Amino acid sequence: MTAENVFLTKKSLDDVLCSPFSMIGKGWYLLTAGTPENYNTMTASWGAMGEIWGTPSLHCFVRTNRYTLEFLERYEIFTASFFDAGYKPMLKFCGSNSGRDVDKIKVTGLDPIELEGGVTFRQARSVIVCHKMYIGDLQPEGFVQAETYDKWYADQPMHREIVGGVLGYYERLH
Repeated sequence: MTAENVFLTKKSLDDVLCSPFSMIGKGWYLLTAGTPENYNTMTASWGAMGEIWGTPSLHCFVRTNRYTLEFLERYEIFTASFFDAGYKPMLKFCGSNSGRDVDKIKVTGLDPIELEGGVTFRQARSVIVCHKMYIGDLQPEGFVQAETYDKWYADQPMHREIVGGVLGYYERLH
């Protein structure tokens, strides 16, 4: 893995035109934390983009039993990497297999690269690099509609929210 990146170009956040609803909810992304020597990645399909505390931000939600959460808690930098539609099988694999049990990078053929102190992948179409600003657990008593809690958490671990301040947004060079 090299720190030099010739595949992605940094864009001004004012020039970013995207639909977070499509990018996150329909397209999914790889959430990656750690260092080039020690990192883990997982597929995520929940999150939000916006501004909080005067900072452009990405909000990610990770179940408390996920291996990647250990890396998100330990390291300050994380990335959200978005891919073209043809990568959906790879995203499915990375979302249904744990880095505790399988080498996702070897199996999928992803090519990790370093970007602003974080780890992303050469195949990514776009990448958001963040520094961690906040981590907190969703609470059962916070659900206004009991059926939402029952549907998503009755027999599943809760999610932990990670708020990242956006350090940079990158798009693949064409």
